[in-house]
Amino acid sequence: MNEILQESAYFGFFLALATYWVGLKIQKRFPYTLCNPLLISTVLCIAVLLVFDIDYEVFDVGASHISYFLTPCTVCLAIPMYRQVQILKKNLAAVLVSIVSGCLAASLTIWGLCALLGLDGSVYHSLQPKSVTTAIAIGVSAELGGNTALTIMSVVVTGMFGGIMAKVLCRLFHIKDPIAVGLACGNSAHAMGTSKALEFGELEGAMSSLAVVVAGVVTVIFAPLFAGMIP
Repeated sequence: MNEILQESAYFGFFLALATYWVGLKIQKRFPYTLCNPLLISTVLCIAVLLVFDIDYEVFDVGASHISYFLTPCTVCLAIPMYRQVQILKKNLAAVLVSIVSGCLAASLTIWGLCALLGLDGSVYHSLQPKSVTTAIAIGVSAELGGNTALTIMSVVVTGMFGGIMAKVLCRLFHIKDPIAVGLACGNSAHAMGTSKALEFGELEGAMSSLAVVVAGVVTVIFAPLFAGMIP
């Protein structure tokens, strides 16, 4: 099977699209928290690779094309933010304090868990940028000496968990303010969280978009400061 698919440069691309389409259909039919299209797509892709004994490298040749859309999609997040710029100006101090606090909480939590579990510095540096968008996370991890593959996995898992649990956690902790909801989604679950925030409303999506950008900048600044906490 690997030999046949190696001739196709788009096998992974179409497999990812097809499984995501299936995920959307399932979510529409069963609108439950766990029926997240991205989660379903991930499970189905893994299942196909295992059943047909297809190497991940063969899949990634085509699937990597999807990553080209990451930058333009991220830029598009500026549109709802621009539309809500007046609200942003009125709440600028609260927004900045919220994002910086979220970044600090993420860094300290990762440090605490790594210290508690006895993990080495490589793992610690790989997990530090897990709550920011992939492009920034890879750069931070590589600069600190982390494992970029582990970083990518942690970013994806963090985003998926945030996207799946956002509404549940907001209901559980009675978070109703649209600005707070948006900042929480973007600060904790980057672009995937922003996608979920847009389901709440345009204001939530705008605040989440802002959180993604600012959290990325703050993480780039904070990560080296925390780098020496675990050798």
